[in-house]
Amino acid sequence: MDWIKAKIDTGARTSSLHAFDVQEFTRDGADWVRFAVHPWQDTQEDEVIHECPVFDRRAVRSSSGHAEDRLVVKMLLRLVGEEVDAEISLTNRDEMGFRMLIGREALRRGFIVDPARSFLGGRAPREARRRNRGKA
Repeated sequence: MDWIKAKIDTGARTSSLHAFDVQEFTRDGADWVRFAVHPWQDTQEDEVIHECPVFDRRAVRSSSGHAEDRLVVKMLLRLVGEEVDAEISLTNRDEMGFRMLIGREALRRGFIVDPARSFLGGRAPREARRRNRGKA
């Protein structure tokens, strides 16, 4: 997946990603997970399937105070042109405005957050945004 619009959340320790059809399996004696992602908000088009080793399982408390057991994977993210190895919990964010949250652990390498600014890392390429607008 090349692009996903994410929200910075310095109150969240771990980053989270909207994932569905989550299936755990074993590969070469290790725990793995296969999951699907809809990278664009407000559409179920352009579904992407990922497979990753399971890094951890942990209880994550949402902003509403509810604890949920989640699978955690490690993924390489590109933030403002920098590559970051991030721990990402998989959860259903269907009702949320953003498919992904970037937590403070992913930002610990010295990123500075300016709450008054948006899209400092750039926007999706024009053809990707156009493709997303035509779907609902």
